[in-house]
Formats: sequence, structure tokens, C-alpha cells
Amino acid sequence: MSNGEIKKDYLKKIQKITKFNESYYNKNNPLVSDGEYDLLKKKIISLEQEYDFLDHKDSPSKNVGFKPSKNFKKIDHKVPMLSLANAFSEEDLINFEKKIINYLNAKKGFTIEYSAEPKIDGISASLIYKNKKFVTGLSRGDGQTGEDITANLRTISDIPQFIYAKDFPEEIDIRGEVFIQNSDFKKLADKFANPRNAASGSLRQKNPNDTKKIPLKFIAYTFGFEKGMNINNQKDFLKKLSDWGFKTNHLNKIIDGTKNLMQNYNQIEKKRGDLDFDIDGIVYKINDFQIQKRLGFVANAPRWAIAHKFSANSGISKILDIDIQIGRTGALTPVAKINPVNIGGVVVSNATLHNEDEINRKDIRIGDTVKIERAGDVIPHIISVDLKKRNKKSNKFIFPSKCPSCGSKTIKEFNLITKKKDAVRRCSSEGFECEKVAIEKIKHFVSKEAFNIDGFGKKIVENFWKKNLIKLPQDIFNLDYKRIENMDGWGKQSISNLKYSIDLRKNISFERFIYALGIRHIGLENAKLISKNLKSLRNFINLSKSNTFDELLNLDGMGETQINSIKNFFSNKTNLKVLMELNNILSIRNNIETRKNGPLKDKTFMLTGKLDGMSRAEAKSLIEQNSGSIISNVTKKLNYLIIGDKPTKRKVDMAKDMNIKILSQDDWIKMLNKTS
Repeated sequence: MSNGEIKKDYLKKIQKITKFNESYYNKNNPLVSDGEYDLLKKKIISLEQEYDFLDHKDSPSKNVGFKPSKNFKKIDHKVPMLSLANAFSEEDLINFEKKIINYLNAKKGFTIEYSAEPKIDGISASLIYKNKKFVTGLSRGDGQTGEDITANLRTISDIPQFIYAKDFPEEIDIRGEVFIQNSDFKKLADKFANPRNAASGSLRQKNPNDTKKIPLKFIAYTFGFEKGMNINNQKDFLKKLSDWGFKTNHLNKIIDGTKNLMQNYNQIEKKRGDLDFDIDGIVYKINDFQIQKRLGFVANAPRWAIAHKFSANSGISKILDIDIQIGRTGALTPVAKINPVNIGGVVVSNATLHNEDEINRKDIRIGDTVKIERAGDVIPHIISVDLKKRNKKSNKFIFPSKCPSCGSKTIKEFNLITKKKDAVRRCSSEGFECEKVAIEKIKHFVSKEAFNIDGFGKKIVENFWKKNLIKLPQDIFNLDYKRIENMDGWGKQSISNLKYSIDLRKNISFERFIYALGIRHIGLENAKLISKNLKSLRNFINLSKSNTFDELLNLDGMGETQINSIKNFFSNKTNLKVLMELNNILSIRNNIETRKNGPLKDKTFMLTGKLDGMSRAEAKSLIEQNSGSIISNVTKKLNYLIIGDKPTKRKVDMAKDMNIKILSQDDWIKMLNKTS
């Protein structure tokens, strides 16, 4: 198939899934079975992974959850209904536990107690109680905003309308899963495709009397907002849920140790077929609420919980070719082109080979018969090679020593931390000299976290590049719209919309601008640090003119790796041209620091030595939560040096010489308590 035919097929699938979504979510009328819908969704995502010129705002890869239906009132969740990180193996669980132990800086022998709760494949719901009365029921929606489905939820007999217990909180948001038992679903099989589809469609009926006819069940498992609850752990909370009149999962267990988690996981997986409800994994939560609070959240998921999904899907196929893809940072990523194979309802034709070392370790060759695994939304990857089926004349795959795009030498950089060469091989050209790197850098420039230019997706970047409309980021703001008018798929309205979106982004914050430049090792968090410290683009440019890059070393989170990347960026003439021309075209808003009125406001801290029962990450988080800030060097800007066990003598001596106040961990905790 040509790229045009692939694009046409892709857009047809997008149009189809948009129609399905509209009918399912807003008209309460599913047009296809849950299985058919999932298969279409997976095909779209697989196409996007295979062809990076495919991109669309209505793609299921860009939508988490769904927008609340127009048929229901929208209400914001007081506490967002977040998703969970996924685990697919024992190794994933071991890594999950290691991260927790490291974050807590726990001592050797520390045991983590988990609440292991089978994950019912139903529809999430939030029940808000005030003064013991059920007042509002919400769907998950997009996690931030849900639909008011109170009337429909009132029809479920498992949901208490009033709680008589004396110890029930003044206000609480009880969360759980609405589902249909498999035995009850048999009576509805002619109306719905599967139990989950039946539960979802029933909750979105306009008339609660129609919902009442469906035998919906509700199992409670957590809470969001609460006021007046006095419970210390998940085990006691689940017990209280039962005491208050809610149903909970009889398979819930309190378990410690990853070995025991795996044993329980294997036992429950074997029981799946015998259960009267569908489950798709087990959720593990830290039992202790105090530890949950300490761990907090990362991105849009809690650090203290993970969903262990059941059985990865695998298949057998043949490698037709190995393609080398080049990313924004010049990284060369090998991708195996395979005979299309259906794995768990998804037709897979690509599998990642990760890097050169992975190919050598597994001795993967073109023509090999291989086992491919696909777990959840993880990109398909090759598990093993069937050596018995290997052609005797096959040749070992030789990774390119020159960039397939620009011909520059490919290199493996030496990692100062690991004292080894990186596994990833990269194109040695800098800036926009390599065509593939340049295209990826422009895609990054217009991406959501950077300039977020609506309607300027990956496929448009590639198309405009081929037509010589853009070669550098500044070209985006000087497009020849008359030329675009003569291109297929472009009309006056679409051009007007594009121009509006581009003009809208001519005003941008300093931190987003820094991130958009695509400097290697400078992600959004580092861009925020630079923005907060330097305040303006002028000061950023002056780093190069005055050669004062090392000033950034004083920022906690910035190291030599990041500083060297910034130096390399400024050493490239094309990068400087991009920077200067964008500065002339755009209005880049200076960073105006807005401090919260926390107890540590305007105070700077530095940590040295090992803290007792607390990691650096947690201590830093506590300081920032209370409006203080962290710096990483002893300078006149430092107000307090916090010392733990075995502090660095040089830092302590420097602090004394500069009359900087030195605090023990106890002094610092008292300071927090005194001012809180």
C-alpha cells in the first residue's frame, strides 16, 4: 500500500471510531460489540505505531477516558479519579517495590504490606455522601470531570441511600465498580455484547426506570475526598465499608512480599473462569494510609498502587526486514518488520528491537522465526528466536556505522554515571543538519507540551517538509498559505483554522519555549527550573555570551549532563539562528515567580548526609510543599544546611565560613511543625 492509501484507510477507521464513540457515549446506543470496538481501537493505534506520519486529534491514543455526555450534567471530581500504572511480570513488581523502598529510604528488612484486590472489569463510579446521605453519583468521565448519573445509581440495590453507622464520615466520596454478574448477563445477552458493555450502557440511560430493569451490582474499594474519617489502613477501610453496608470483593487479601503477591496472582488467574464476574488483573495498594500519603503521586497515577494485568499475549512470526528509525535526539532505534500476526485481537506487523545491544544479545536476524509478545499497551517486542528454523545462510545483522538519513558517523556516548558506553547508538550530527532528526525536532516543537499548535500534527509536519514549506521551526510562522491552497486536502476554512492556531501560539511562556527547543536531556521539568531561575530568554541567551553555564549547576535537578547539552546546543550555528529568529517573531513571556504563602516562603535549603527514615526526594517534596526551595551548592543564596548522618565535611565547613545556619533533621522537623 502507498502512503496515500494507508492514510485513507487510517482516516476511515478514525471516522468509524468517532461514530461509535458518539453513539455509545452520547446516545446510549452501542453500534458494535465491545470486542469489535476494542479491535478497531487497537488497529488504529497499531497503524500509528507503524507509520509515524499518521496522527489525528480524535485518535484513541490521544483520548484518556471520554468526555462527559451532553445528556448528563458535568461535575468536577474533588479528588481526580486517576489511572494506575501497570505491571505485567514479577520483575515489574520487584521494581515497583524497590522504588517505594528507595523513596521512603527504608531500612534493611523493611516489609511492605499490600492490599491485593482483584480488578473487576466494570465501570468506575463515585458516590458522594453528606451527613450519611447519598447525594451525588458521578461517572469517571475523563478523570477530572464526571457525569452526574445519580438517578441511575440510585436504582442499584448494593448502593446504600443512607448510612446509619455512628462512625460514618461527615462527608466522603466512596469509589467502586458497577458491573453485571455473568449469570445475570445470560438473560441480557441478546441486548448487549458483554457484561461490561451492558453495565456501561445501562448507567447512561436517560430514564432511570430503564436502568432499574438491569441487575447492576456495585463493589466498593476506595475513597476520594473525605472529611471526618478516622481509619489508618486499607484493610480497616474495607472492613468498615462492609460494616457501613457496602459490598466488597471476597477475594481481597492482605499480603507482604512480591513472591507472595505472585503466588496469589497465579491462584486467582486459575480461578478466573469460575468467578461470576469478569476480572482483568489484581490491584496492589500499600495498606498503610500514612505511607500512601508520604508516597503521594507521580504524573497522573499514585506511587503507592499498581495494577497487575493478567497474561501477556504472544504470537509467532517471521522477520521480513529490520528498519532503522531516527528520533529527535539522533537515537537509532531498530524495528523489525514482520509477517502480520494477530496477537490478542491486534494485527501486529512491527516489533521493537530496542537497540543494537538487544539485537546482538538475542542474535536477531532478518528471516528469523521469532516469538513476539504484546502485554497491555506495551509496544510488541521479540522474546526469542527459534534457532531450529533459522536459514543456515542467514547473516548476522550489522548495525549501521553511518546514519541512514544524513551519512554522519553513528556513535555510542560514554555515560559518566555508569562508566560504560550507552546501549543506544546515535547520529553524530548536531541540530538540524540530519533530515530525520530535523523532522522529529519540528514534530516536538509543535507537540502538546511545547507550542501545542492545534491541527499541526505529525503528518502535516512531514507533508510540509516534503513540499519545502518548513525546514526550521521559524518557518512555521512564515508559511506560504497561497501555496498551501493548491495542495490536496486544504481549503479556505482549514487554512484559516491553521493560521489562527499558529498566530495564537506566537505568545508563549518562557518554560514552554525552552522545552520546545528540544535540547537533549532538557525535559519539561528542567525547562521549568531554567525558566524559574533565569526568568527571561535574554538571560538564557546571555549564558552563551558570558559563558556562565555553570551557574545552572546550582539548581537542584540540573547536572553536568544537562549543562553539557545546553553548551552543545549553543555551539551549533543553526540552533543559534533558530533561537534568534524565533526571538524576533514571538512574544516570549518572562517567568514571574508566584510563591505560595507557605511557612518556608523565601527560604532556601540544602541537604547533606543520610536522613533518618526519609529519602532526599521526600524531604525535597516537603520543603517545596511548604513554599521553600532547594539549591544544590553552598553559596550566599543558601539560608539553611540540613545535615543527616555522615554529612559532607566540605559542605558543612563552607556553611560555617559563610555563617549559614546549620540544622539537624530534628531541628528542621521542629521548624516545619512550629511554622505550620
